[in-house]
Amino acid sequence: MMLHEITTADREHFAEDGYLVVDDLIDPAHIPVLHQAFDDLFHGRFETGVRPDEVNWQVADGDPSRTRQICNGWKANREIARVVLDEGIGRAIAELAGWPGARIMIDNVLWKPPATKSLGFHQDSAYLSWFTPSDLCTCWIALDATRADGGTIEFVPGSHRWAHSEPEGEFHAPEDYRAPMRDAAAREGTEPGITYVEVPAGGGSFHHGWTWHGSGENLSPNPRRALVLHAMRSDVEYDPAQFAQGIGPIYSRYKRLGDNRLDENYFPVLWRKDGYRTPQITDYLDGR
Repeated sequence: MMLHEITTADREHFAEDGYLVVDDLIDPAHIPVLHQAFDDLFHGRFETGVRPDEVNWQVADGDPSRTRQICNGWKANREIARVVLDEGIGRAIAELAGWPGARIMIDNVLWKPPATKSLGFHQDSAYLSWFTPSDLCTCWIALDATRADGGTIEFVPGSHRWAHSEPEGEFHAPEDYRAPMRDAAAREGTEPGITYVEVPAGGGSFHHGWTWHGSGENLSPNPRRALVLHAMRSDVEYDPAQFAQGIGPIYSRYKRLGDNRLDENYFPVLWRKDGYRTPQITDYLDGR
């Protein structure tokens, strides 16, 4: 599935800027199948019979001005799973992040039709302190050609080296979607730059868990669909120190009895340096 081979220059760019933009992540020939998968999910058609962990928008009652979002669509649709559980993407993430391996934390199925409102700037890792080591790395895959006025993802170069901030502001449809980022930049005493990810369908980006990013309103006549994989290190565990603060109703329900290991049924290992990959992935993708 993964087309792009990570190079030394890619790793250097990622380390310096906190993100990497790539034109060739997946084969464009596979995109119509993913478009159908998106349509099925947002109409409540779950191919595997398993409901995604978060269903934030459905055709029947969703606010048409807001970005459509589903989390962990891979559990409900195997075409989504073929992408976000791809071994090559897992390896690319681990190589960029300098990890011994990568496992899926969550996926996002995002659909931003024309005139859909913005998504607020944020740092992904600010929301994810329930596991340790709490590193995070994300692969964002464009399923439509993207442009600056089409609500594409935006990055602030080098912002992964800024101080870690607490979550603030609205995420969906804020009045000023860049406000939290500008506040953080002011605390750093810097004037932030903005990079728009403009790639063909099948392209996309990788970004560090502390890189500031968000997206504006879709002012173009075209939809902007994206499939996102948020990955964590293969050797993470639940962090008991965070339990008193609460880790939420979704991720806490996958906690094993008696130990802090993450269950590979829910957080499968995509790739590891020693050649290991969660063996059940193959059977799942084959429909067994």
